[in-house]
This record gives sequence, C-alpha cells and structure tokens, in this order.
Amino acid sequence: MNANQYRWFEFTLIFVSLPLLGFFLRAYLANWLIPALIILMTVCGMLLLSDPHFKRFRLTSLGQFSAVKRRLFSFFFLGALFSGMFYGIMNQENWFSLPRNSFNDWLMLLLLYPILSVMPQELIFRTYFFHRYKRIMPSKTVRIIVSASVFALAHIVYANVLAVLLAFLGGLLFSYTYAQSRSTFVCVIEHSLWGLWMFTLGLGDVLDAGAF
Repeated sequence: MNANQYRWFEFTLIFVSLPLLGFFLRAYLANWLIPALIILMTVCGMLLLSDPHFKRFRLTSLGQFSAVKRRLFSFFFLGALFSGMFYGIMNQENWFSLPRNSFNDWLMLLLLYPILSVMPQELIFRTYFFHRYKRIMPSKTVRIIVSASVFALAHIVYANVLAVLLAFLGGLLFSYTYAQSRSTFVCVIEHSLWGLWMFTLGLGDVLDAGAF
C-alpha cells in the first residue's frame, strides 16, 4: 500500500466508517459522544504534531483573520437576525427556551460547548482534514466540499435530517473560513457563535443539547 492509498484508507476509516458505525450503535452511544470525540481529537492531534510538515501555529494563531473577520461577523449577524425572527414566528413557544427555562444549564453550555465540542470538531474536520488529505485532494474547493460532507455525515448519529442539513451548511461555512484564514482558532470562534446561537434560540432538540 503506497502513501496515497493509505491516506484514502485512513480517510474512509475515520470519516466514513466511524460515523456509519456510530449511527448503527447510536442507542448505546448517547452518553459517549463527547468522550469519543475527544479521543479522536487526541489521535488526530498527535498525528498532526508528529508531522514535520504541519505548521503548529495554525492551531493557536489568528492566521489571516483580517481576511475573514468582516464576512464572518456580518454574515453571523444577518443570519442570527433572520433565523431569530423566522424561528420566533414558526415556533414561538420554544423561542429562547433554554435561557428562559434552564438558565444555569445555558450558562454551562456557553462555557463548555466551545471547549468540549467545537474545538475537537474543528481540529478533526478542518485542521487535520485539510492538512492530512491535501496530497490526495489537492483542490481546495474539493477539500471544502468533502470536509462539509463528512462533517454532515458525522451528524447522522442524531438520526435527524435537519441536524445533518445544518451540519452540511455549517461545514461549508467553517471549511471556507479555514481555507481562507488557515486558523483553527478562527474556525472555533465562528463555529461557537453559530452553535451557541442555535442552542440559545431553542434548537437544542435538533442539535442534541444533552451531548452539545
């Protein structure tokens, strides 16, 4: 097996086989999703740090933040405004249900979600993916689309079509941001903004607030 074949095998194992296995075992994994995510992040992180070609500053620096900050914040503001109004009209009884009904849980979510959920996802699906598979997917556009697709596939564990669709759209956005900024930290900021807004708005049942 040559290097490219091994990369394809690894990609299929991590980003296709594991999500499908998780889907079929979802009844037993409800309380193990975050630990499994952290374990996978640790493995991917070790592989990245052991690779002499990986630029470690991508993990903590803001990279090309100046190239994306206007688009990032303006798009979030417009999206939050539109989604807030639309969801309030369509589902008023659940509008901002988490902070209204479980304020302490909401505060804990604000603290833990970026650390326990967003950070592992961005390291795996953006930083690791973009670096590790550049050789077999040299086109940046292809990597953006494939990253978004496998990110959506990972959400089939929730057995919810809307969760998968939102994950694909979010994956396109976050992958595009990583391709522009080359910064894990910037993607964590953007992913956290959107995720926390969705939970705050009242979409926790769709996104499975119990497992972040």
